[in-house]
Amino acid sequence: MFKHAVLFSVLQTAARSQESWLYIETHAAAGEYDLTGPQARKTGEHNDGITSLLKADSSSEAMADWLQFVRASQLSAYPGSPRIAQHCLRDRDRMIFFEKHPAEFEKLKQNIASDQRARPLKEDGYQGALKLQPRRGERLMVFLDPSYETERDMDALANWLPRALKRWPSATFLVWMPLFRDERELDFGQFVASLDYGFVAGTRWPDFSTKESALEGSAMIGLRTTPAMARPAYEIAETLEALWA
Repeated sequence: MFKHAVLFSVLQTAARSQESWLYIETHAAAGEYDLTGPQARKTGEHNDGITSLLKADSSSEAMADWLQFVRASQLSAYPGSPRIAQHCLRDRDRMIFFEKHPAEFEKLKQNIASDQRARPLKEDGYQGALKLQPRRGERLMVFLDPSYETERDMDALANWLPRALKRWPSATFLVWMPLFRDERELDFGQFVASLDYGFVAGTRWPDFSTKESALEGSAMIGLRTTPAMARPAYEIAETLEALWA
């Protein structure tokens, strides 16, 4: 939820700029999710997340447009990052979504099939993205949302980011990062944030788990971002912190 709200605000800001954008996701997943389906009802995570936020009717200006977009989409088609990009970006912008999981890729392909601006690619996002280059007059933005299921996921991102920063000197990067109870991400997050200028915004929710591996928060790291992109991210974090306090 936090990452989607911040991504929405950053893409809105990008779409108000003069530049055309090439937007890339290395781990796009399905594009949208049914929060009323059996799997979502089993975990019930959305009840403490987006559902509670919609009921709270937050007055945060930074979140208003995103919440309106979610309400219009309804929880049966909760919009993931590809849907957010489709909504925020303009006709002249391009989108490339990488997803190598077969089932998720088929859903993604179906969800964005009607959008001529968007191209889904069934391959490793890290390898595939580095083959790409913006066209003349385009700015590049890359959103990274890996699974972080193992330490290898962190290592892969840590190895990839310096290469990408060197290949695309003027690109903007957004890195979603889970916050664990045991703080396993701390050193890694500090390393990522140190790679270039930008912002780090995050929020933690009430922790009801006794497991050291429990997820207890969410953060977004923006590299080579503008102050206009950073300000809403901080406001969103503060709004959610107040909601969960």
